[in-house]
Amino acid sequence: MTNTTEWPETTLHDRLRRVSRTFVRLADTLVADFDIADFLHLLTEHCVDLLGVSAAGVILLDADGNLQVAASSSQRAELLELFAVQADDGPCIDCVRSGAPMSCTDLAAETQRWPKFTAAAAECRFRAAQALPMRLRDQVIGGLTLLNAEPGGADRADIELGQALADVATIGILQQRTIARGDQLTDQLQTALNSRVVIEQAKGALAQHGRVLMDEAFTRLRGYARSRHLRLTDLARAVGDGTADLAAILKHPRS
Repeated sequence: MTNTTEWPETTLHDRLRRVSRTFVRLADTLVADFDIADFLHLLTEHCVDLLGVSAAGVILLDADGNLQVAASSSQRAELLELFAVQADDGPCIDCVRSGAPMSCTDLAAETQRWPKFTAAAAECRFRAAQALPMRLRDQVIGGLTLLNAEPGGADRADIELGQALADVATIGILQQRTIARGDQLTDQLQTALNSRVVIEQAKGALAQHGRVLMDEAFTRLRGYARSRHLRLTDLARAVGDGTADLAAILKHPRS
């Protein structure tokens, strides 16, 4: 799909406002309580909201140069597994290695090229994928994957917007490094990956305690953190060590 989407005037105006608001939020990283885990989750959710894709995920390079899942627009286990598969094959690993965007409008035609990824994508009923590099000049820190349940995937205009979002997020992460007390970039990215593990554990505890789905558990966790001006990772850690009030978190209204 290469044609630019035609938007009615009122819908276009609303979309432009949402796009503008998104760029402002992604650029707001120069704060003392910057939470890279929540920041990356916001990026994936904005991609789904603005780009007309079914799901989005961020894969980052860890300290050893391996790709790891850092954030996903949904907390469905099978979707997280699909993103994890990209550490072995798929458009994102090729994108990160080359530093160039990768696009596949029909995943069914790429079974030999990406056998593990296409099999996992078929199980999740995704039929198209785009991977956009998170890079600044020659420095690639990861990739943004866009998935669509329909063949063709995102159109050219949406892919360009997706790349712009990835660029702003990358600049924000690199810029935030300068106020992080001299921490190296690899340390920050590893922190993001470690934070995901803590958040996954907290989601599991909340889901079990409240008998809710993982998506719901994550929504409550993040909503509670924001309402109390807490870092998402800090609250997740409190859930994990037993010092958080699980009932209060689960009672928090959906944001």
